[in-house]
Amino acid sequence: MVRPHGGDASAARAENAKAPQIPDFGRRLRELFAPYRRPLAITVSLVLITAALTVLPPLLTEQAFDQGLFPAGGPNLPRLAEIVGAMVLVWVVSQVLGVWQTWLTANVGNGVTASLRERLFTRLQQMELGFFTRTRTGVIQSRLANDVGGVANVLSNTVSSVVGNTVTVIAAFVAMLLLSPPLTLVAVILLPLLALVQRRVGQRRARIATKTQESLSELSAITQEALSVSGILLAKSFTRQQQETDRYAAESDRQLRLQVRQEMTGQGFFASVQVFLLIVPALVYLAAGALLAGGATGITAGTIVAFTTVQARLTWPLMGLLRVALDLQTSSALFARIFEYLDLKPAITDAPGARAVPQDERLGRVEFEHVGFSYPAARPEEEPVPILRDVSFVAEPGRTVALVGPSGAGKTTIGYLVPRLYDATEGVVRFAGIDVKDLQQDALRGAIGIVSQETYLFHATIRENLRYAEPEATDDEIEAAARGANIHGTIAGFPDGYDTVVGERGYRLSGGEKQRVAIARVLLKNPPVVMLDEATSALDSVSERVVQQALEAASSGRTTIAIAHRLSTIVDADEILVLDQGRVVERGTHQQLLRLDGLYARLAAQQSAERDAEEPQPA
Repeated sequence: MVRPHGGDASAARAENAKAPQIPDFGRRLRELFAPYRRPLAITVSLVLITAALTVLPPLLTEQAFDQGLFPAGGPNLPRLAEIVGAMVLVWVVSQVLGVWQTWLTANVGNGVTASLRERLFTRLQQMELGFFTRTRTGVIQSRLANDVGGVANVLSNTVSSVVGNTVTVIAAFVAMLLLSPPLTLVAVILLPLLALVQRRVGQRRARIATKTQESLSELSAITQEALSVSGILLAKSFTRQQQETDRYAAESDRQLRLQVRQEMTGQGFFASVQVFLLIVPALVYLAAGALLAGGATGITAGTIVAFTTVQARLTWPLMGLLRVALDLQTSSALFARIFEYLDLKPAITDAPGARAVPQDERLGRVEFEHVGFSYPAARPEEEPVPILRDVSFVAEPGRTVALVGPSGAGKTTIGYLVPRLYDATEGVVRFAGIDVKDLQQDALRGAIGIVSQETYLFHATIRENLRYAEPEATDDEIEAAARGANIHGTIAGFPDGYDTVVGERGYRLSGGEKQRVAIARVLLKNPPVVMLDEATSALDSVSERVVQQALEAASSGRTTIAIAHRLSTIVDADEILVLDQGRVVERGTHQQLLRLDGLYARLAAQQSAERDAEEPQPA
């Protein structure tokens, strides 16, 4: 199945991905943990205490051998009991502190993860509409779910693991030096080589992790496209269910292979490290024997037992440090993708000193003065694509201006420029007499109600969908808005009334019902300006008449900018602008434009002929 932005292109990009580089990675991690300084300080203190305690049992073991079991005068049971009691106390305290430490690290790690996810969601909410038109929804969802979820374990365990294992390793190393410097040299001589190999393995895993996350993004995108209501309808309509399954299976298989590669990369290294650390005690025995045979003093049976016990305590913390270092290198791919989105700069922002919308006689006045707009080029070497050229008009408060013209003439783009979903690249768009770029975005958009051709309803009740416009609205206000939109009677006829769940994207309602709910939502918002973007073009003639009555209620007393496909819906507009190739080529009332006998007259004649052809002929 051929699709734009297909999986093959994504796969090619992912296969060529390199290990990411994150500027100021350490600083940015510190910023993430900054709000948790106090629990982190307690955690570090607990880790230090616990790590120090883990070194005591081997030292107590030496005393148990040399002072309790095999002293010069025979076993010393009172002393042995003291040592055993101390060992038990150490382990009990260590376990209690360990539980407390786990609780703290879980709170800190999950708190940082939640904060990171919320910051990412907030940044995406701030992005301009153009970002979402060029980015697949599934890819965005993958950043929030897969990428943030992938670093959760690192965020939860890194601090305690690094501090605890580092202290344990240092304490064990010091204890080994105190017991026998020559044996310590035997135990640690190859450790620098292991650190060097670990770094190379980490770089390789980071590259594979980048490819893995790209594949997860592709899987999320396929899922979102194919399993949405629209995607399912499309697949069933064209009998493409098997192709969709094959597409998902192919990417899933690639994800499987990448996951296995990521898991297996470094396993040989860790196996080698473990073998080395496990054979060290045997090498220690051999070295101790050689030293004793050479006449060395100060090495007793207790020393050797204590030394090998301490060395065993060194094994797992050292393995833990190597794994944390490897996890950090691997997770750098995820952090790079997360920080890439966090570093996004919205193209549309409030200017310094941006103003609220003035509440005076100018409220509702919309003015375009020599406005031009071009979409950014898809590639750097290409020129921007011009959509609007030198558009000028004024919509006075309480009046209706209609925009008509062929598909692609720029009508919808004009509607997007008023609430600053896009910014004009030339000229000025004014609202209430002020350049929209000098107004606060929230205040500007709060003064505009939009009814589009493609109505979006949440998978929630009708009441909740309506209250999205005004969370504090009373039931009476909701019912009044529904009556104004000519939908109250229909809602009252449902078994659950206003508590009827509309389904995904409102698919349990008809097209006309969805549009009227959307109109009721705008009426509840009660804005001074209403934008109608081909609100009836997808409806049948019966539904169109019902919705048109609701639109008239929504337009009453408000400035209305109506983007129309069916000219019959805007014949009463105060002014009609006819656009062609981004320019206003005609303007006037319906009757004036018919007398011009230009593009508008041709569009009207064409639609009249189409209506006549659709009407049944008398027998």
